[in-house]
Amino acid sequence: MYWSQPSEKQLERQKAVHDSIVNVQQQQQEEAKAASIAKKAEKKDTGTSIHDTANHSSDSLVAIHKLQSDFGIFYTALKGPDKSYTLENDLLKATISTKGGKVESVELKNFKTSDGTPLILFKPDSTRFGLILNAYSRETSTDSLYFSAVNSQVSVTKDSSVLVMQLNTSNPAKYIQYIYSLKTGTYMLQCKIRVVGMQDVLASNTQDIELNWSMQTPSQEANIKKQQGASTIYYKFYRDDVDNLSAGKDEKKPLTSDISWVSFKQQFFSSILIANTKFSSPTVECKQDFRPGFVKNYTAQMYIPYTRSTDESFGMSFFFGPNNYNLLKKYSSDNDLQLNRQISLGWGIFGWINRYVVILIFDFLSQFNLNFGIVILILTLVIKALLFPIAYRTYVSSAKMRILKPEIDEINKKFPKTEDAMKKQQAIMALNKKAGVNPLAGCLPMLFQLPILYALFSFFPASIELRQQHFLWATDLSTYDSIYTFKNGFSIPGYGDHISLFALLMTLSQYLYLASNQQLMGTGGTDQMAKTMKWMMYITPIFFLSALNSYSAGLSYYYFLANLITFGQTYLARQFINEAALHRKMQENRAKPVKVSKFQKRLEEMAKQQQAARKR
Repeated sequence: MYWSQPSEKQLERQKAVHDSIVNVQQQQQEEAKAASIAKKAEKKDTGTSIHDTANHSSDSLVAIHKLQSDFGIFYTALKGPDKSYTLENDLLKATISTKGGKVESVELKNFKTSDGTPLILFKPDSTRFGLILNAYSRETSTDSLYFSAVNSQVSVTKDSSVLVMQLNTSNPAKYIQYIYSLKTGTYMLQCKIRVVGMQDVLASNTQDIELNWSMQTPSQEANIKKQQGASTIYYKFYRDDVDNLSAGKDEKKPLTSDISWVSFKQQFFSSILIANTKFSSPTVECKQDFRPGFVKNYTAQMYIPYTRSTDESFGMSFFFGPNNYNLLKKYSSDNDLQLNRQISLGWGIFGWINRYVVILIFDFLSQFNLNFGIVILILTLVIKALLFPIAYRTYVSSAKMRILKPEIDEINKKFPKTEDAMKKQQAIMALNKKAGVNPLAGCLPMLFQLPILYALFSFFPASIELRQQHFLWATDLSTYDSIYTFKNGFSIPGYGDHISLFALLMTLSQYLYLASNQQLMGTGGTDQMAKTMKWMMYITPIFFLSALNSYSAGLSYYYFLANLITFGQTYLARQFINEAALHRKMQENRAKPVKVSKFQKRLEEMAKQQQAARKR
């Protein structure tokens, strides 16, 4: 039996003969149908000759035969009724179309757009989802074919709803199903693709099936530029890390390995396709959409396995929901999906501070149902309290430098010439060393505070909890507050087309803090340092005003509060630091023998070498 079985070529030849017989039979049936139509037309005698009717029928038959030849058993699915079915729970409403059997629209019930309308992640005419079937010497997309609902209804159980969309063919034993299920209280829509009896329809070399998913995302927030800057494609490599395309430019990228999921991320919401196993050979593309009311165009092309068995399935799920860090982390806990990694909280230490400090404090305060303006106030107080020991060292160091300022001024007078700059520097270093003053002591604490400042710069704009939260005159703490918008499209370069009051208050507080800091704490340095600090006093607030005018109002509000609290801490430090006692301590340090560190020795040696080189 083994040796006498037909070869693969013989099997293919037999199949071709069988297909030819089927085509001839179908052609005969169509010709008989056309002849019947011609006879009816002849009897009615409507003024059209039998010859014309026969010609029209002949043309129609040619077109029909062409479609049948191109699409084979899928020919019957080229047309069908346009119907929509709904799967919904308490969180979302998914509309599924008979055309393509795809999810054509999703509404999130607990959210609204910036203008108060229902929040739709994507609309029917802006998304595609389908398998690319390689059959009959051509590629056919199921997105353009018509499915039908099995039993023509949604099956509802106690806590979930199920809808089976089936792509029927001319052979009842050959079909494709999309099985959707949605449970109560979840943003996850389960989807299983089932391929039945297609092993002799698809090309003989088919080992996987291409799956295409694309979407054009509508604008949902007031600031479309921020949406464009935060919207892009994220993906997780199979058993590896999360990565993303650039949000600042159009990019198409064939990925180097399989992926576990791909996300069409918007500023505050995402549509994520998650495989139960993995997607193979993916290619992703993200482009800016310049049409009014749209943000980005997303495309993902990938492959699912196909083993050519009679009945096989591929499981996956859609996440349609908000970019809430803890929510995405919860959905990732069972299989280490790391969906929460698509929320930009900053890189390195900045991200760690947000994940393990800021978010914990923020979530704890949020559970008391306070206005988020009050939550930010308390968060600011907590952070400033935690940083106060570091800030106090800055105040003490500045006080020491201020005490030494008269002596430093004398050194400046002693070495007024430019060529004596090295001698002046050596003298100041010697003075600081004898008094036990480290000039860097005032800078290092500030360096420790910078990571928190930068971390919050990432946290506030990415926090969906602040979205559409009112406080005072701000209607949405996640975006800028505008007390006045310039008319006729006027915009100031580098500033914007509106005036943010929180940004103005932050700028004013920054200026007052820097000005008062010079008066209260003094510069304690050289004349050049004083000039630098004076310039910083003017440049820094202007820089922040330009940057924050179109940024999150919550961030500007936080910086404003932080400046006020820092001003108060500086004033209190001035009252509690006993400068007389500090001066006595510095005098005692001068009397002690000075231990020169290796680093100090290197600095002095370098200074001597530079001075000797100048003399030569």
